Amino acid sequence: MSAVPPQQLPPTPLVKPLPDLLSYAEGPGGEAWALMAELFFVHARPRMMASGQEFDLSPPQTITLRLLDSPRPMGALAQLMHCDNSNMTGIVDRLEERGLVERTASAGDRRVKLIALTEHGREIREQLNRRMAEPPAPLAELSVSDQRALAAIMRRALGRRRPRPTRRD
Repeated sequence: MSAVPPQQLPPTPLVKPLPDLLSYAEGPGGEAWALMAELFFVHARPRMMASGQEFDLSPPQTITLRLLDSPRPMGALAQLMHCDNSNMTGIVDRLEERGLVERTASAGDRRVKLIALTEHGREIREQLNRRMAEPPAPLAELSVSDQRALAAIMRRALGRRRPRPTRRD
């Protein structure tokens, strides 16, 4: 299960599936939201899906691995994934079969099963996060000052007071 280096990920597609979303946007907030949606769906999402496919992971499996920064109850994962518990069970079963996660009993309530990454799962999650942290071309091509300004605006929009340290700061 060797991974392709990030620079070899497929290029951003030229198809724009959201061309008319801007025509529905009202005001500068609506325009910003429509542009963010286009950035994500046209540029970022295909790269994210390709990153998971490098490891033979389905999109739900990829997202689940990324959500497991610490052990979580199955029900909490289902809520984060916006799916039924039964659907989450199938996703976790397949990840467990591949040795990426394990079920453990909660210390507080042995009826609750916590889902935790195995060592191999942590390695895959680390590689996925590194790839997904790379900005898509439209962001990477902005000047550093524009990137900083955009990051500051996004932090304010998300209610984060201070920048998190990044690998390139």
